[in-house]
Amino acid sequence: MKYGKWLAGGLGWAFGGPIGGILGFVLGSVYDNAEELGMENTGRDYKSRPTGSRPAHSGDFAVSLLVLTAAVMKADNRILKAELDYVKAFFLRQFGEHYAREQMLVLREILKQDIPLKDVCEQIKHHIDHPSRLQLLHYLFGISIADGEVHPLELKVIEQIASYLGISHPDFGSIKAMFVKDTKSSYHILEIEPAATDDEVKKAYRRMAVKYHPDKVSHLGEEFQKAAKEKFQKVNEAFQQIKKERGFS
Repeated sequence: MKYGKWLAGGLGWAFGGPIGGILGFVLGSVYDNAEELGMENTGRDYKSRPTGSRPAHSGDFAVSLLVLTAAVMKADNRILKAELDYVKAFFLRQFGEHYAREQMLVLREILKQDIPLKDVCEQIKHHIDHPSRLQLLHYLFGISIADGEVHPLELKVIEQIASYLGISHPDFGSIKAMFVKDTKSSYHILEIEPAATDDEVKKAYRRMAVKYHPDKVSHLGEEFQKAAKEKFQKVNEAFQQIKKERGFS
């Protein structure tokens, strides 16, 4: 079996910079025939592709997920089976059984490494568009809550990731409120305060419905669209909850 062939297809920028350094180590550890893939220079000296935020190819996005997955899973100094099962199920639905198995092997190697979180996130920020970064954050929260709760140390790492990725505080708060509930969660999801007027609530709902529309990440594949639909549904549920509490239509 030629492990890692999925890494060679559709990737460009991911083999440069800090992610390239991580992948170079992984390829050296996992693949006996890496030279057949033509990736001898996957380390930090590899020449980066031109920068510029763009819609992510599924391969680019998958590598980003694996690296940041490892960062979140290691945050509380324990690797839980529930988290591994969540990641495996996600990749199984998105890429199929063969690739999911390979990706889990790569993840196990990445988990052994120290991850330069800021550098990795800055590389992702420069090459992946904003809707895709929001989707990535949603996925990371899904890992964190796989065992039933978002651990404070995991939350801290996800918040750092969001900051490094250039995700605004309101955007972060909106996604966080979908997983960490409190009495103001519905308002946080819509990125408004409880003191907002009814008209401001309606405007916020329309704005968020556009921001989290599944079509924004149609280029990432079916599983990512499914997660986007979940976010879209959370926005609608938050709006309906506020409407119910306030009694307006």
